[in-house]
Amino acid sequence: MMKCTEATQLLSEKMDRPLSNKEKINLGVHTAMCPACRQFGKQMLSLREICQRYVKQADQEQNK
Repeated sequence: MMKCTEATQLLSEKMDRPLSNKEKINLGVHTAMCPACRQFGKQMLSLREICQRYVKQADQEQNK
């Protein structure tokens, strides 16, 4: 069984690189059973979206 520290590391890495099939399966099993890591994954996605919107807005304002 994957530990939470490993799962959160993979959730972070998932933002930067494709995970292997083994990593995807292990992470999927872990997050299916661990609400804290599932929530962490959702928060990572939200933070990424917020940062992307911020950069886009800053670029638009700079180009005015």
